[in-house]
Amino acid sequence: MKLKDLKIMIADDSVLARKKLKDCLIGLGCASVIEVVDGQAAVDTFKSEFPDLVFMDIVMPVKTGLDALTEIIEYNPSAKVVMVSSTGTKGNITVAVKAGAYDFLLKPFTTYQIKEILSKLSEGVE
Repeated sequence: MKLKDLKIMIADDSVLARKKLKDCLIGLGCASVIEVVDGQAAVDTFKSEFPDLVFMDIVMPVKTGLDALTEIIEYNPSAKVVMVSSTGTKGNITVAVKAGAYDFLLKPFTTYQIKEILSKLSEGVE
Protein backbone atom coordinates (compact mmCIF):
# COMPACT_ATOMS: atom_id res chain seq x y z
CA MET A 1 0.00 0.00 0.00
CA LYS A 2 1.33 3.41 -0.95
CA LEU A 3 1.54 6.24 1.57
CA LYS A 4 -0.88 8.36 -0.46
CA ASP A 5 -3.48 5.59 -0.10
CA LEU A 6 -3.27 5.33 3.70
CA LYS A 7 -6.02 6.84 5.84
CA ILE A 8 -4.45 8.12 9.05
CA MET A 9 -6.13 9.50 12.16
CA ILE A 10 -4.44 11.81 14.66
CA ALA A 11 -6.03 11.95 18.11
CA ASP A 12 -4.53 14.70 20.26
CA ASP A 13 -6.06 17.56 22.24
CA SER A 14 -3.15 19.85 21.33
CA VAL A 15 -3.73 21.75 18.09
CA LEU A 16 0.03 22.31 17.77
CA ALA A 17 0.82 18.60 18.19
CA ARG A 18 -1.81 17.68 15.59
CA LYS A 19 -0.49 20.29 13.15
CA LYS A 20 3.12 19.13 13.55
CA LEU A 21 2.21 15.50 12.97
CA LYS A 22 -0.18 16.26 10.10
CA ASP A 23 2.44 18.43 8.36
CA CYS A 24 4.98 15.63 8.80
CA LEU A 25 2.61 12.99 7.38
CA ILE A 26 1.60 15.14 4.40
CA GLY A 27 5.28 15.93 3.77
CA LEU A 28 5.96 12.19 3.63
CA GLY A 29 3.20 11.69 1.05
CA CYS A 30 0.12 10.80 3.10
CA ALA A 31 -2.96 12.38 1.54
CA SER A 32 -5.77 11.42 3.93
CA VAL A 33 -5.30 12.64 7.52
CA ILE A 34 -8.23 12.88 9.96
CA GLU A 35 -7.93 14.88 13.20
CA VAL A 36 -9.85 14.40 16.46
CA VAL A 37 -9.41 16.14 19.83
CA ASP A 38 -10.31 13.58 22.50
CA GLY A 39 -10.40 9.87 23.25
CA GLN A 40 -14.14 9.42 22.74
CA ALA A 41 -13.97 11.13 19.35
CA ALA A 42 -11.07 8.80 18.49
CA VAL A 43 -13.19 5.71 19.21
CA ASP A 44 -16.24 7.06 17.38
CA THR A 45 -14.21 8.20 14.35
CA PHE A 46 -12.29 4.93 14.20
CA LYS A 47 -15.59 3.04 13.99
CA SER A 48 -16.95 5.29 11.22
CA GLU A 49 -13.79 5.96 9.16
CA PHE A 50 -11.73 2.75 9.62
CA PRO A 51 -8.29 4.42 9.40
CA ASP A 52 -5.27 2.29 8.49
CA LEU A 53 -3.19 3.89 11.24
CA VAL A 54 -3.93 5.95 14.35
CA PHE A 55 -1.53 8.23 16.21
CA MET A 56 -3.05 8.79 19.67
CA ASP A 57 -1.94 10.91 22.58
CA ILE A 58 -2.20 9.26 25.99
CA VAL A 59 -3.36 12.30 27.97
CA MET A 60 -6.62 13.64 26.47
CA PRO A 61 -9.96 14.91 27.75
CA VAL A 62 -13.24 12.95 27.85
CA LYS A 63 -11.44 9.59 27.53
CA THR A 64 -7.73 8.88 27.90
CA GLY A 65 -5.74 7.55 24.99
CA LEU A 66 -5.19 4.27 26.84
CA ASP A 67 -8.94 3.81 27.39
CA ALA A 68 -9.61 4.70 23.74
CA LEU A 69 -6.89 2.24 22.64
CA THR A 70 -8.56 -0.54 24.63
CA GLU A 71 -11.95 0.18 23.03
CA ILE A 72 -10.50 0.37 19.53
CA ILE A 73 -8.62 -2.94 19.93
CA GLU A 74 -11.76 -4.59 21.33
CA TYR A 75 -13.67 -3.33 18.27
CA ASN A 76 -10.93 -4.30 15.80
CA PRO A 77 -8.06 -6.45 17.17
CA SER A 78 -5.95 -5.78 14.06
CA ALA A 79 -6.14 -1.97 14.44
CA LYS A 80 -2.78 -0.19 14.20
CA VAL A 81 -2.58 2.39 16.99
CA VAL A 82 0.64 4.25 17.78
CA MET A 83 0.54 5.79 21.24
CA VAL A 84 2.19 9.20 21.51
CA SER A 85 3.12 10.84 24.79
CA SER A 86 5.27 13.53 26.28
CA THR A 87 4.95 11.76 29.60
CA GLY A 88 6.73 8.63 28.44
CA THR A 89 7.00 6.55 31.55
CA LYS A 90 7.79 2.86 31.38
CA GLY A 91 4.38 2.26 32.93
CA ASN A 92 2.54 3.93 30.04
CA ILE A 93 4.60 2.06 27.46
CA THR A 94 3.95 -1.27 29.18
CA VAL A 95 0.22 -0.63 29.53
CA ALA A 96 -0.05 0.53 25.90
CA VAL A 97 1.79 -2.51 24.53
CA LYS A 98 -0.24 -4.93 26.67
CA ALA A 99 -3.43 -3.24 25.47
CA GLY A 100 -2.41 -3.85 21.86
CA ALA A 101 -0.57 -0.70 20.74
CA TYR A 102 1.23 -1.09 17.43
CA ASP A 103 4.06 1.21 18.51
CA PHE A 104 4.94 3.99 20.96
CA LEU A 105 6.37 7.46 20.27
CA LEU A 106 7.73 10.00 22.71
CA LYS A 107 7.21 13.71 22.03
CA PRO A 108 8.99 15.46 20.52
CA PHE A 109 9.22 12.94 17.67
CA THR A 110 11.26 13.21 14.50
CA THR A 111 10.25 12.86 10.87
CA TYR A 112 12.57 9.85 10.73
CA GLN A 113 10.58 8.10 13.49
CA ILE A 114 7.29 8.73 11.66
CA LYS A 115 8.83 7.48 8.41
CA GLU A 116 9.97 4.27 10.17
CA ILE A 117 6.46 3.59 11.49
CA LEU A 118 4.95 4.20 8.04
CA SER A 119 7.54 1.90 6.44
CA LYS A 120 6.81 -0.84 8.98
CA LEU A 121 3.08 -0.48 8.30
CA SER A 122 3.37 -0.53 4.51
CA GLU A 123 5.61 -3.62 4.65
CA GLY A 124 3.02 -5.41 6.78
CA VAL A 125 0.12 -4.44 4.50
CA GLU A 126 1.62 -5.47 1.16
